[in-house]
Amino acid sequence: MNPIKPTDDPTKLWALIKETPYGMLTHRHADDGLLHSHPLTTQNKRIDADAALYFFIPRNGVIAKHLPEDNTVNLAYVNSEDDSYVSIAGHACLLEDDVLKEQLFNPAVEAWFPQGLEDPNLGLLAVEIVSADYWDVKDSKVTQLFKMMRSAVTGDPPQDMAEHGRVVMG
Repeated sequence: MNPIKPTDDPTKLWALIKETPYGMLTHRHADDGLLHSHPLTTQNKRIDADAALYFFIPRNGVIAKHLPEDNTVNLAYVNSEDDSYVSIAGHACLLEDDVLKEQLFNPAVEAWFPQGLEDPNLGLLAVEIVSADYWDVKDSKVTQLFKMMRSAVTGDPPQDMAEHGRVVMG
């Protein structure tokens, strides 16, 4: 096993998720106590010092309904083409920031909110990143297969399959 590489610099994290526009947001519903996941489109152009990710959601939707009960969330990003995986733990809230909404709003968002920035149902969800784990595979598929076959023969777990890192903010 490779040791986890901890850092407080979100640069590597952004490098892994910027080409993966969709994340799965998971949060708990108080009414049934279960975890529920929703696909969302990341609206960021980068991760700034505030270490937050932004998403547009309906104010009258299920995410906005359950946030006041429990704002602890997880975001999962998978880029199977690049073999990168990211799991972000954080806290979510609805922001009342018209300037930021205007900066992030784009034609794809307008498909969901046809009244644009004036849509009363347009909510801006911010997820403050507390920590994130990532796995970034550098080996080709052939090399990965070879390592797994060698492991099957030797009985030893595969080594050096991915860089595993952790970003801890704050």
